[in-house]
Amino acid sequence: MGVIDRNNRMMRNTIAGTLAVTLVCGPLLAQNVPAPAPTPAAPLIQQVVPPPPPVIPLPVLSAAQATQVATLLADSGFAQGLRHDGTAAPLPGDNAALVGAVLDYARAVHSGRLDTSDFQEDWGLRPAPYDPLPGFADAVKRDRIAAWLRSLPPPYAGYDGLQKGLATYRDIEAKGGWTKLPAGPDMGLGASGPRVAALRKRLAVEDPDVIATGDKFDKELQEAVVRAQKRYGLNPSGIVSTGTLGALNVPAADRVRQIMANMERWRWLPQELPAKRIQVNIAAAVLTVFEGDAPIASMKAVTGRPGNETPMLQSRIHSIVLNPPWNVPTSIAAKELWPKGEAYLKRNNYKIIGTGANRRLQQQAGPTSALGRYKFDFANPYAVYLHDTPVQAGFSSFSRLSSHGCVRLEKPGPLAQLLLRNDPAWQPDAIDAAVATGKTQRVPLQEQDQVAVYLLYWTAFASANGTMNFRADPYGWDGTLAAKVEKRSAITAAAVAAR
Repeated sequence: MGVIDRNNRMMRNTIAGTLAVTLVCGPLLAQNVPAPAPTPAAPLIQQVVPPPPPVIPLPVLSAAQATQVATLLADSGFAQGLRHDGTAAPLPGDNAALVGAVLDYARAVHSGRLDTSDFQEDWGLRPAPYDPLPGFADAVKRDRIAAWLRSLPPPYAGYDGLQKGLATYRDIEAKGGWTKLPAGPDMGLGASGPRVAALRKRLAVEDPDVIATGDKFDKELQEAVVRAQKRYGLNPSGIVSTGTLGALNVPAADRVRQIMANMERWRWLPQELPAKRIQVNIAAAVLTVFEGDAPIASMKAVTGRPGNETPMLQSRIHSIVLNPPWNVPTSIAAKELWPKGEAYLKRNNYKIIGTGANRRLQQQAGPTSALGRYKFDFANPYAVYLHDTPVQAGFSSFSRLSSHGCVRLEKPGPLAQLLLRNDPAWQPDAIDAAVATGKTQRVPLQEQDQVAVYLLYWTAFASANGTMNFRADPYGWDGTLAAKVEKRSAITAAAVAAR
């Protein structure tokens, strides 16, 4: 899951002057004594409002520049995954409309194709506002349009790898993709027959080391199956069962859209990610710690099950709670806990707080607490956090989407030690001693030790050698996002053409 790679106020001072007014009444008025002059009001401090930025006129392209722009734009949107269909809309010939098309493309490839209204509530990442006009005007003036266009996409190797993968899988799709493998018994070493022959042919489309002909499941084919299972994040058993068959049967067109969706998510990130950060890949259920922009630690995680999705977001971890109690959300209590009765609640250390319709549940800190011994807090509107768990069995599974939305961690203790290593009061022995007391204690991170956290949904990514890796799309977000990208591209293209 930031996951997670060149990445978002107006202060108003009001000084009210106080006018001192002396009221004169009764006998003084009868004596015609003039009222004292009002005390002058303190002068108001005028807020200095900076002048608005100068209005930049649309640049006028030379004939050569117009031709260059038309040539560059003809394929750029396709190459950057802004549309699935390779047929580009004809570009306008007049200057204003052509410049409008450039600016629209620049916004899309630099900070995302979606409009604000296109975002789902749990897509909590939002790209920073971006105005491409100043940069484009300067590029026109210096005749550096091609270089400027090349500088627009996200400056990350992860994005570059997806762009290359997009070209590869589009080529596969254009050649007809692959044939769906028929259902049947599990296939493993020693198997033979038409289904094995079909398996060889299917694997060879993505793996050039596979011999595409033959109907024997030999050692070499078993190794190819293991490679495929690793690419798909499956148990590398070397046996083709239902899960592997399902991954191999995802159509090539869907893989193209999956890559497009992940490229769009990269565009939502800031142009420079913090060098020190924690990234959670929600789909793969993995947490990675970065320092100096390099991964230094990684661990398995458990993320939200479909229906209890872990949201995408970015924030900062500001404190660690040792021996945290669990304030059970009302929805979880109503569906899962109250029906089990008070004996169950007492046995599992739940405390009933309040009475009647206002009662709620809190599980006390302890070895059976759902939050374990550590909770990592960061501000967010979804009330999610990273935490420990007393149930370790879930980390041995290859499919680890089973939480209510928060992120359970395989190794929370070492993560707490890592985040507190610069605090002399909270070295490992002190942390262990505090945990051993069983008492709840919040440990604020010092300002310089607060670390950025990104919860990201990566279902497609390229490995160092360029091989594409895919994960399941458990939330169905890939298809939804790819469709939104294509629809928004069509809407903006029509709007530009109508100018």
